[in-house]
Amino acid sequence: MNLGEKIKALRKKRGVSQEYLADRLGISFQAVSKWETGTTLPDVTLIPAIASFFGVSTDELFDFDVYGISKKVEAIVDEWKNYLDSDPDKAETIIRDALKTYPGNEVLLNCLLSSLPLPERAGDAIEIGRQLAANAEDDAVRIDAYCITAEAYRAIGEKAMCREYVDKIPETYNSCLYVKAILLDGEDGFEAAVKEKCLCYEHLVRMLIILADKYVERGEKENAVKSLETLKKLAEAFRDDPATDYTTSCYDPELFESTEQKLNSL
Repeated sequence: MNLGEKIKALRKKRGVSQEYLADRLGISFQAVSKWETGTTLPDVTLIPAIASFFGVSTDELFDFDVYGISKKVEAIVDEWKNYLDSDPDKAETIIRDALKTYPGNEVLLNCLLSSLPLPERAGDAIEIGRQLAANAEDDAVRIDAYCITAEAYRAIGEKAMCREYVDKIPETYNSCLYVKAILLDGEDGFEAAVKEKCLCYEHLVRMLIILADKYVERGEKENAVKSLETLKKLAEAFRDDPATDYTTSCYDPELFESTEQKLNSL
């Protein structure tokens, strides 16, 4: 609904004529008529008076519904997630189209940043990441921007800039999910616990792989083998990990196979 349509709807809801509204605002009824037909827009100085007359906020007058926008953005993000792995180009298109409707939206920009392949699109990632790192109001979005911007700089060999953004990332000892799992009862506590379990598993898997590579760099092949053997045991231990309404099973047979291949290459 545009501004003229909104004024017309509010006027009819209140049961007043164009002449009555015009008289209260000190303008001609023809001006009100032109607003409602979309021919012209009210002078910006009249906006507070129009909102006051109808007893609404200026946000409501302009049909700016923060909660409604948030729910629409959530739906867009859910759709984006469905294509992020299977069709990255479509995922990026979904976000870019959404940004035409919600330009500058932090959540959508963060999704776009996460969609860009590295090092191929490192320049784009750095541009968006620096913007979010400097201006994002949401802490989670800003921290994501630090991480991905650092990763993009690393991908193009800019080690000093990578370190600069890595150093911006705050040290976190307990995640929100971890605390919820411990302190909340019922379904809320269960949901937090299974999600935190999956995140911890993913982090541990990645660290064991990274450590194996770093041990090789240090010439400590024996310790590299130990890390990969631990990873195999971990993958096997999660063979019967159950899926839930909130998460898939952590078990990944391909991880076991890829680890075995990595061990054979050492």
